Amino acid sequence: TAAVDLSCVWHNLEYMVCTWRPGENASSDTNYTLYYWFDGLENSKKCSNYSVDQGIFTCIFNLSFLKVTNTYSAISILIRDDSEEIRPVCANKNPTTLVKPATPRRVTLSKINDEIHVEWSESETFPEKCLFYEVEYRNGDLDTAQIIKVIFHYLQLTDFFFCSVENNYTLIPSVDPNSKYIFKVRAKPKPECYSSKLHSDWSEEKSIGEKMDSTFYFVLIIAIPLTVAISTIILLVYLKRLKILILPPIPDPREILKRMFGEQNEDSQVSKKL
Repeated sequence: TAAVDLSCVWHNLEYMVCTWRPGENASSDTNYTLYYWFDGLENSKKCSNYSVDQGIFTCIFNLSFLKVTNTYSAISILIRDDSEEIRPVCANKNPTTLVKPATPRRVTLSKINDEIHVEWSESETFPEKCLFYEVEYRNGDLDTAQIIKVIFHYLQLTDFFFCSVENNYTLIPSVDPNSKYIFKVRAKPKPECYSSKLHSDWSEEKSIGEKMDSTFYFVLIIAIPLTVAISTIILLVYLKRLKILILPPIPDPREILKRMFGEQNEDSQVSKKL
């Protein structure tokens, strides 16, 4: 009857989300309640913001500390029901293993010469230098897409691009000016600050540049040879006419003599008849 598969995630060092499933032998009307406590609270607190969806219980409660640090006391969690028939469940959670940063916001792109400048907003709830970011980008033309992995300005050509940096901006050099690029960013806790393996969700995709339409390339491939062929024909005709104007053909003397003697014979024949 006890709750099973308890899982908790500490979102952006601001609130905790815990989920669990009802026990196999628990009745369908079992009303589980979550209580939590950590060092500094006089009494345990009840989580009142909960919901049930397709048999999964979810409870959300605020969890923030006055002093932002990378060391926190363990959190004790109790899930039980008012009925004595439901077995309670207790668990201790190390919050540093549950940290999930918020999705980076306000991703902006700008293009300067052959470089793309990518910038995004940093989280205000984490200690300084306790997050690093991954930037993924791809060429909008999927047939020629390349992914470049960049770790501290080390470039490596692969099938996808990942750029790991500590700042909230990065530069992508030597981009194709005639291509469209699509970017997204996510944050990860640094292992020296937190033990969590969780990362934020990817930001909304942003794009820059314009992809050349394949129809344009097709028309271009047909138009160029056709234009060259027509131009060649026109040029040949023009050159032939130009040659005739500059160097007119020389008359054949034999033809001239034939015409001359032919005209004389005709005149003599006419005279005899008269």
